[in-house]
Amino acid sequence: MSGRQRRERASSRAPRTNAPLRAPEPTGLAARPNPARIAVYAGLVLLGAVVGVAGTLVQAALFPGGLILALVASAGLFYGGRVVTGTQLGALAPAVGWFVVVVLLLGGRPEGDYVFGDAVGLALFMLGTMAVAVMCATMSRLPYPANDTRPPGT
Repeated sequence: MSGRQRRERASSRAPRTNAPLRAPEPTGLAARPNPARIAVYAGLVLLGAVVGVAGTLVQAALFPGGLILALVASAGLFYGGRVVTGTQLGALAPAVGWFVVVVLLLGGRPEGDYVFGDAVGLALFMLGTMAVAVMCATMSRLPYPANDTRPPGT
């Protein structure tokens, strides 16, 4: 075999197989929905609602310690959702559940009853939890353990 024939065979223009070309699999929002992933996100929304109700009651009942406990629970849920799913939506799903419940509880009742305590605790609870949700959702990437031997990007 001459040098020219070898170069022609090794060139990228020559097909290696006779397999038909396939379209690449869609990614992101164009990909087929995964029922397991949908169930995880729905569960995270439900957990966010539960943490929202519990945080509302705890921060109003035990002002300084309850507020810290509610913020830590929210942060743990948002960060945990981010780690479990590996996506930003994993942190935003529980934040949506939390937000819907807290807004509904802010409305009060026609009798004038109000779930939240003083205005300072309410402001710190709402702004603090929203800030934690934004921080967890906008993290650049998840940290890997120090003993992880995988190359970056895998």
